[in-house]
Amino acid sequence: MLRYRGGRCDKVPTARSITMSVYDSLGVPAIINASGPVTRLGGSAMSETVLDAFQDAAREWVPLEQLQAAASKMMAQVTGAEAGLVTSGAAASLTLGAAAIIAGYDLSRMEQLPHTEKFPHEFVVARDQRSGYDHAVRAAGAKLVEVGFNEVVAGAGVRRTEAWEYEAAFCEQTAGVLYVYTRDSQPALEAVVEVAHRHDLPVLVDAAGELPPRANLMLPGMTKADLVAFSGGKAIRGPQSTGLLCGQQDLIASAALQMLDLDDHWELWEPPAEFIDRRKLKGMPRHGIGRSMKVSKEEIVALVTALAIFASQDPTEANDTHREHLQLIAEAIEGPTVRCEVLDPSDHECVPLLEISLVAADAVEICRGLRKGTPPIYVGHGKLSAGKLVINPMCLDSHAADTIADRLRKELKGSTQR
Repeated sequence: MLRYRGGRCDKVPTARSITMSVYDSLGVPAIINASGPVTRLGGSAMSETVLDAFQDAAREWVPLEQLQAAASKMMAQVTGAEAGLVTSGAAASLTLGAAAIIAGYDLSRMEQLPHTEKFPHEFVVARDQRSGYDHAVRAAGAKLVEVGFNEVVAGAGVRRTEAWEYEAAFCEQTAGVLYVYTRDSQPALEAVVEVAHRHDLPVLVDAAGELPPRANLMLPGMTKADLVAFSGGKAIRGPQSTGLLCGQQDLIASAALQMLDLDDHWELWEPPAEFIDRRKLKGMPRHGIGRSMKVSKEEIVALVTALAIFASQDPTEANDTHREHLQLIAEAIEGPTVRCEVLDPSDHECVPLLEISLVAADAVEICRGLRKGTPPIYVGHGKLSAGKLVINPMCLDSHAADTIADRLRKELKGSTQR
């Protein structure tokens, strides 16, 4: 039970106590999240420090353009970018980033989005980097122009998309380049940036889930990419509905202009000059395409608080604890028909995973049984077709690990008796 005194909470509740009290009252059972900080299960748990910051921010009011300007300074320091913007998630960062590249400071273009037929709106992207997530870019009015072939997946060759193929696709309708960053992406981001900048074209990078390692925060500064989008509600452990957009100053300003509530008088509106250069505007923009993607003052404060913690703390100790939880589960269920392997990433900052290979049981049925039990347990389902369950320990504690081990034993035993 929570006790409040003088408008403040005596003790910031843990994620477990919030889940049990609030969700039970709504008739929604809390789950054990063994899938990691995925959006469909609510992201990661905010720390007590971040929850404190969220609550403190809720008690007072500030102009959001001033708060975003302060957040921009902090994000610039962490990422090496010129500026930053707190968004309502990585997908919103991509929509706003595309809108900024298409419209810039042009008020008329801002007003017309997503109708872009009259001005450059094409983004060149590698065919093997396409996914459902790029709908966020298309939502701004962008048309994606694919280059390269997916020969590796098709079993038709060994080559990936090459930098010259981007350049060959550039034309008068090209607004920029979309690049999806992973540790295996090809060609190298730096090579794509060099080719694009040779033609004065900006590069928008989707790096939503590419933290950790913390070094990836420096992608904007290191690679000179014009805009980079990160999720704020995964490894950073900010509010689940937050994201970061970091990059070139004028593009960040355009993105902010297309998101902020601008119902003010031109004569009175004074955004911080280092965040939005008012001299480059002919007047006040109307509410932009990002108006539905607004971010609250509480979310902005909580996100920058979480980002400061993430950027300064080495996760080695936390990953050692994660590894112990995974080992406990593996030892409880491993046997002749169940093979367990703890997957340790080469980068020590990345979270280890447990891969469970089932020889005699149907992985889909085991997964379904875990979800139907009490409490429901959601494990990673990305490898079910190969007969494998995946445990991501990021949202687990020792009690949850014990419960998973016990439930897996029972489900596996039951499957052999059916």
